[in-house]
Amino acid sequence: MNRVYVCSCFGITEKQVKEHAEAGACTPRQIASVSKAGTDCGSCVRRIQGILGRGACPRRELLDQGKGASVLAVDADGTRPALDEAA
Repeated sequence: MNRVYVCSCFGITEKQVKEHAEAGACTPRQIASVSKAGTDCGSCVRRIQGILGRGACPRRELLDQGKGASVLAVDADGTRPALDEAA
């Protein structure tokens, strides 16, 4: 298994950052709030910025649909709960 670590302080991989971004984390600060990446030594913040890029933010679209409260929610096991599409 090939893991590319973005944050060695907390063992956060590039894949995890991308998953959080797909769930709506649009900034390094939002990534930090769901994963702690970038909150210790800070050397990974520029890398996180690079992964996030300057594209559209899915979180903004979800906020417009009224689903923003659960976008960045994480269960105790570290997974994100599925968004209720019926809401």
